[in-house]
Amino acid sequence: MKEEQNYQEDLTHIRDIMERSSRFLSLSGLSGVMAGVYALVGAVMAFLILNQRQELPQWKRMHPNDPFIAQQLILVGVGILVAAIGTGFYLSRRRARKMGVKFMSATGMRLVINLLIPLGTGGLFVLMITYQGYYGLAAPLMLIFYGLSLLNASKYTLPDIRSLGLAEVVLGLINTAFIGYGLYFWAVGFGVLHIIYGIAMYQKYER
Repeated sequence: MKEEQNYQEDLTHIRDIMERSSRFLSLSGLSGVMAGVYALVGAVMAFLILNQRQELPQWKRMHPNDPFIAQQLILVGVGILVAAIGTGFYLSRRRARKMGVKFMSATGMRLVINLLIPLGTGGLFVLMITYQGYYGLAAPLMLIFYGLSLLNASKYTLPDIRSLGLAEVVLGLINTAFIGYGLYFWAVGFGVLHIIYGIAMYQKYER
């Protein structure tokens, strides 16, 4: 009986080692929460920028055909992205130290590569269509490509990230039917969903 118990413990230990070597497990749930908070702050800033021209109707304000306004929105987006990545890097590295695992392993590099390929493709595509004046498609395409990036990277990290990816894709597709409301969908996808996901991951894996 004791030998069987030891055998089960050994199998559990082996499975744990294999999972650690094949998946990047030090993603911080708090980084998801902070990314969501940054996104909501960015959405508020974007709303204020778009509503500078009060003489225009609401639907027309959401289509920034003014190059200066578009530049302001890009700067806000880049700032939010840098803050989210920086915070995620710091918190995930800190969690890796607590877990006693290497932060940027070969698995971590595969995660980054699989995340960046669709994300970079989507980013370039969004820049191209906004340059052509199709501003209304920017938000839904960002959500869709971001969701696809998470789905592509989910096999190298926590499986829960797949659900977030699917939710982002579905939200982006719905947004295509409501083009004039892209900022609100953007706030929900990158803000609210990230906060919910981050809290759930923190409760599940870090408490």
